[in-house]
Amino acid sequence: MAIKISVITSVFNNRATIAEALESTLSQVGVDYELIVIDGGSTDGTLEVLRQYEERLAVLISEPDKGIYYALNKGIRLANGDLVGFLHSDDLFGDNQALSRVGASFSDPEVDAVYGDLVYVNKDNPDMVIRYWRAGDYSSDRLRRGWMPPHPTFYVRRSCYERMGGFDTSYRIAADYDCMLRFLGQGQLNCRYIPQVQVKMRLGGVSNRSVKNLLRKSMEDYRALRVNQVGGIGTLLLKNLQKLPQFF
Repeated sequence: MAIKISVITSVFNNRATIAEALESTLSQVGVDYELIVIDGGSTDGTLEVLRQYEERLAVLISEPDKGIYYALNKGIRLANGDLVGFLHSDDLFGDNQALSRVGASFSDPEVDAVYGDLVYVNKDNPDMVIRYWRAGDYSSDRLRRGWMPPHPTFYVRRSCYERMGGFDTSYRIAADYDCMLRFLGQGQLNCRYIPQVQVKMRLGGVSNRSVKNLLRKSMEDYRALRVNQVGGIGTLLLKNLQKLPQFF
């Protein structure tokens, strides 16, 4: 039986790039997928753009919420696919076969999660690569040394969310890191690496918009490491140091 993928996009007041994100998903070939869009009650014209795509969306909800992780949890609950992943409203898939590579990787029933490479791109020119995050193969030792997969490329069987829970909304910035540590650390999911660029991510996300947010993210990352018993301050330092080679 063919594998179906649920792609969840959350958005709030992002009229400038939401259409590109939707087109990036809707142009995927060679795979069965559904696109779920959760809008936080946008007031800048985003909803008018979304309405133009409504017939091609499995779900479109627009209502006030408490932030991105609440929206993503809502999308997970509404998902009907065998697999669940996310494409944020600023991001693009690396090409039109990104989802087909995900689906093919899950043809092995022993695989619980897959991930690939990610490039950070210029906000106004997504063809201009600023950082290249080459993820590499997963191991529990690498996780303890600060390694993590790029969350926008991370796809998991929906049954894993049902068994282990979604995003902990007590985190404001690092709930995605906490979720991956829970799945890979405590859950010991069997992962497969796709050695290709799966997602283009525009620079300017919430976690790196200010020094205050960078400090908050570090504090939340540390908390997630301790809660999931993966590491401590040394792991956090290594996690941040591993970003440096991505610029070269």
